[in-house]
Amino acid sequence: MSRNIIITGASGNLGSAVVEKFKREGYHIIALTDPNRDDFVEEADDSYEVDVTDEEQVVSFVKEFQLQYGDLDALAMLVGGYGSGGFEKTSQTDLQKMFQLNFFSAYHLVRGFLPIMKKQQKGTFLFVGARPALELSGAKDTLAYSLSKRLVITLTEILGEEIKDSPIRSHVFVPSIIDTPQNRDSMPDADFSKWVTPKEIAEAMHYSVNTSALRNMTFKLYGEV
Repeated sequence: MSRNIIITGASGNLGSAVVEKFKREGYHIIALTDPNRDDFVEEADDSYEVDVTDEEQVVSFVKEFQLQYGDLDALAMLVGGYGSGGFEKTSQTDLQKMFQLNFFSAYHLVRGFLPIMKKQQKGTFLFVGARPALELSGAKDTLAYSLSKRLVITLTEILGEEIKDSPIRSHVFVPSIIDTPQNRDSMPDADFSKWVTPKEIAEAMHYSVNTSALRNMTFKLYGEV
């Protein structure tokens, strides 16, 4: 029987690494990509264009999944985005944008797939947080971003309470600066060797999915920063 994993944001820097790792380990990759972008995930077994910030599109995809597939082993929610700015430069529109991109992109999927995992009595949710959401000294200059990621972390904690008496598991991965081409371009004088890599995060995700003793963990992946 295929081990199915859904990966959102599958064409991004982190998404590509997670797709590659789980594909290499024999998983059936179901990639979700943004319908507004011309993305292609070569290593995916199946691809769907779904705007995961749109509740109706996620509801439709959940129905499609139930028709096309059996069990779901893992759901990696990697869609997200970054925004800077403190109190004086952060408007309600900025907050709504970050909440939609970072929080609702995960919440809609949890809401859709939790009943499926409860019915099958297995499955792992994989979330991505952010260091400033835990260490608030870094949040004052990235207010909307940090608040949205804090919501993601709180969501994982509430979900952990919901599933604590079941075999379902939930983990959140909290990186510092990820070594991506975009981050290198924006911080050309930094020591890239100290940053956490997408491959390292992908390895941690795979380990968490395949280690049943780990339940509702927070993985702090800070590299040497």
